[in-house]
Formats: sequence, C-alpha cells, structure tokens
Amino acid sequence: MDLHAPLGQERKDKRRGRSRLRLSTVSSVFAALALLGLSAWTSLSPVPLQSNPPIGLTPAPPEPTTIASSEPDRDPTEAPAGLATSGPDDGAVIRRTTTADGNVVTTFSPNARQGPVVIGASRTQDPRLAGQPNEDLIEVTDAGELPTVSASGLRPVDFYARPWSGARGTRIAIVIGGIGLSQTGSQKAVQDLPEDITLAFAATGNSLQRWMQEARRKGHEILLQVPMEPFDYPAIDPGRGTLLAEKAAASNLANLHQAMAQITNYTGIMNYMGARFLSDDKAMDPVMRDIGKRGLMFLDDGSTARSLSGDYAKAIGFPHAYADVMIDAQVDRQAILAKLDELERIARRNGQAIGVGAAFDETISAVAEWRNEAVARGIEFVGVSALANENTP
Repeated sequence: MDLHAPLGQERKDKRRGRSRLRLSTVSSVFAALALLGLSAWTSLSPVPLQSNPPIGLTPAPPEPTTIASSEPDRDPTEAPAGLATSGPDDGAVIRRTTTADGNVVTTFSPNARQGPVVIGASRTQDPRLAGQPNEDLIEVTDAGELPTVSASGLRPVDFYARPWSGARGTRIAIVIGGIGLSQTGSQKAVQDLPEDITLAFAATGNSLQRWMQEARRKGHEILLQVPMEPFDYPAIDPGRGTLLAEKAAASNLANLHQAMAQITNYTGIMNYMGARFLSDDKAMDPVMRDIGKRGLMFLDDGSTARSLSGDYAKAIGFPHAYADVMIDAQVDRQAILAKLDELERIARRNGQAIGVGAAFDETISAVAEWRNEAVARGIEFVGVSALANENTP
C-alpha cells in the first residue's frame, strides 16, 4: 500500500488553499489602495470629479476653476496681445492722509479692473529697459519729472536698485561721483568701470540724460548729487542751485526739485559738499522729508561728523547710508590704492563698507584694477542701495 500518495495529495490541497488565501488577501489590499488613491486624488485635484446627472436632467456647466500654471514665469514687460499689464499691488485705490498728530493713515478701496490683465511680479527694473524710466514712479510738476512712490507702493530705491546675490558675505559698494561735470571723465567712468560700481550724477553737469541712459544700460546703479552749502560759502561754491541753510524752505525745495528733474532712474540723493547745510536742523527738515516721501535713499558722503542726515532718516523712516572712506582725497594712484585697502579692512571687520570718490582718471583706473583683485579675494561688490539701513519711523 502506497502511503505517500494520499499524503502528497493532502499537501497539494493545503498549498492550493494557501495560494487562494494569498490571492484573496492581495486583491483586498489592492482594492483598498485603489479606493484610498481615488479618494486622495479627488481631494487633491484642483478640478472636482463630475458625476453623471440623473436621466432627463441637463448637467450644469462646471464652475470656473483657477489652476496653477506650470509654465515658467512670464517676463513682466511682455504681455500677450490684447492684455493690459498691471503691477503686483494694483487693483485698489490707495489714499494716504496725514492726521493732525502727524500720523499717516492709509486706506484701500476697490478699483475694479476692466477685463483680464497680466500681473507683473517683478519689483525691479528689467535690464533691457534700464535706460527708460518707469512712468508709475514719475510725478509731473512745474519743475519737471520728479521721482515718486507709485500708487501700489513701489519706490524708486527698490525698482532702480542693482540686483545682488543676497549672500551675507563681505560686501563693498563704491560710488564714483561727478558724472556729467567732465565729458572725458564721464565717458571713462561709464565705459571703464565695472557695472557693479555705483555712479553719482552731478545735478549741475551736462548731457546728464545721455550719460544716465548709457550708464543704466550697462548695469550701473546711479545716484543724484545735490549741491549743499559748505562752510566758507560763497568762497567755496558747489554751483548753481545750492541748498543754503539760511534760505526759506520753499526756496530750498524749489532748488531740490530743479536738481531732481535733471534725470530719472536713480535710487537716491547724495550730498555734494554741504557740511554747513547738513548740520542745520531747520534747513534739513523739509528737504529730508521730501526725499523720504519720494521713496529715495540718502547717501551721506561722510565728509562731516556734524551731519544730521542719519537722525532724520531714522525719524522719518527712509533708507540711509554713510560712506566709510573717501578714497581719493589725495588724487594719487598709490594713495587711492591704500585707501581701497583700508576700505577692504573695514568691510571684513563689519561685513560691509562704502567708499566714495570722484571721476578722476587716477581714481577710475585704480578702482577698476583693485576691484577685480578684491573679487578674487571673495568680496562681492553691490549697488549702494543694498547697504542702506531700511529705517522705520
């Protein structure tokens, strides 16, 4: 009698039973997973699933749905044909009212758009349009076109600023002033200086609009130098339209606006001389308030320790910076290089530093050479607005 045959058959039956059990379990698991997957997809899907309506009823049209686009960001200056462009903060009427106690109350009310628009996300200028002003940042006055904050709150100091890496390494800003006073000096500065050097345009200069466009197209951030009263005025005269400590506020503001209207596309104001004016609180007050409300920064060249510009910037609340080193007080190549080395030591100690100079041949050639060597040592050169203190009143 063969005892192995029944035993083998019994084993086969047990294996078949286990196989059926496994298949049943796997099928159940897959069914559960499919149900869970469908539920998760339904909850995450931006478009709700549509079920068939009962027989005899017409399905309602689907509700409009906003779906995030996976397309790359569109250039804010390029809109499809027929579509208007709009700033990121547009769509409201913004009114600012100064109360009796000096506080500013901002109110927003709806401003319905007519039809679809393309919302531009950029708050800095497209390099391809750097030589042209943003019309939203211009106030047309009797003095000419003056900088202003847009209805959406965009400031010239932000829009015209030179982009930088955002890294918190050692940073240096160098500002070369006097652009427009000398045609040869201006040309050499614009053409020979690297684009990360800030240029300051003298309000009393010539051909400023042409130099501004060329400098901006090359990538330079720019400032406007406004003449201010030094000690020993008029023996030392900064030029026409000088802001004077003893003049009435209306007169100084008229001269300030005349200077501001010479060019556009600048991030801020820099003093030209001005040791006496900067130390007079009565004269400074209306001028600093006007600069602040126009969304500009103020760069103090650091030539006088008595300057009140930083105090006003903190009180009023606008960007401000002090220069650390005047690099060409002595117009000599070796002396300038020594001052630039001093600027680097300050930057490595404090994390950042600002140097100022003028468009002398010696200064331009020394800065261009030294800057390239400093970059190799790990220093980042930025527009001066990147190093300004963003003060809050």
